[in-house]
Amino acid sequence: MIRRAGRVAPTGRTVVITGASSGLGREAALHLERIGFQVYAGVRTTADGERLLADSSAGRLHPLRVDVTEPTQIRQAVAEVTGRVGGVGLWGLVNNAGIAQPGPLECLSGERFQRQLTTNVIGQFETIQGYLPLLRAARGRIVNVTSGLGRVALPYLGAYAAAQFAKEALSDSLRRELRPFGVTVSVVQPGAIRTPIWEKLDQAGEDVIDAAPEPIAALYRGPFRAFLHRNARQVQRSRTTPQQYARTVARALTVARPRIRYPVGSDVRLASLAARLVPDNLIDRSLTALVRPRDG
Repeated sequence: MIRRAGRVAPTGRTVVITGASSGLGREAALHLERIGFQVYAGVRTTADGERLLADSSAGRLHPLRVDVTEPTQIRQAVAEVTGRVGGVGLWGLVNNAGIAQPGPLECLSGERFQRQLTTNVIGQFETIQGYLPLLRAARGRIVNVTSGLGRVALPYLGAYAAAQFAKEALSDSLRRELRPFGVTVSVVQPGAIRTPIWEKLDQAGEDVIDAAPEPIAALYRGPFRAFLHRNARQVQRSRTTPQQYARTVARALTVARPRIRYPVGSDVRLASLAARLVPDNLIDRSLTALVRPRDG
């Protein structure tokens, strides 16, 4: 007879999640509270925290003011959580905060590229460093959120893919370094899900094209706009929900033996399969239509 692996009881355990002001992070924070965790939910503003509390149902959710691009705020948040949990330690850290910066790489400014990496990689790295003493004390878990673009890099999302690839590598090294201390590291890879991060993509992309020198912008404007339109349709058609993402995060925090990676959505599973089995030149050919010049 096959026995199901046991689960870790959330009651009495504390988790921190970044990027909980909206979208997937908000959904996950509320779900983790509902199943029994004490949740410190990272938000950018007091108003974000108040909106989150308005939907809190169990009194176990605590807004935590932190911008992961500001090292001082990260240290202040760590100090606040340390003061609350003391020697018990921290069971889980969910690194969910992130932005998506689209644009042809030739058009993208160094400032925009740096902001992408600072938010999705450097800020997460500094957050992990800050909480590691608490995670070691509890022999807890780190859950890093990437995406399907951490396995296959699409054109016009190169900066975002670079950040996700980096976070995947960071997770692999951390998992191996922290194993002697009993701290596990899992990666959750959500695919196309309708959230505010994608709703902002079109305007962010137009800003990049508008800021580029016109002779260069003209080379990319048509196919890039078509790509954004195609991406928006894909997100609208996606059947993957924020609730599925939240349940996956909870699973990584509560199963007895967490998996290394948790894809969320059929598009991510397909991308992972392609990255493993399909030669790069064939992937390139399949994406040719996305970058073919056109009027626009």
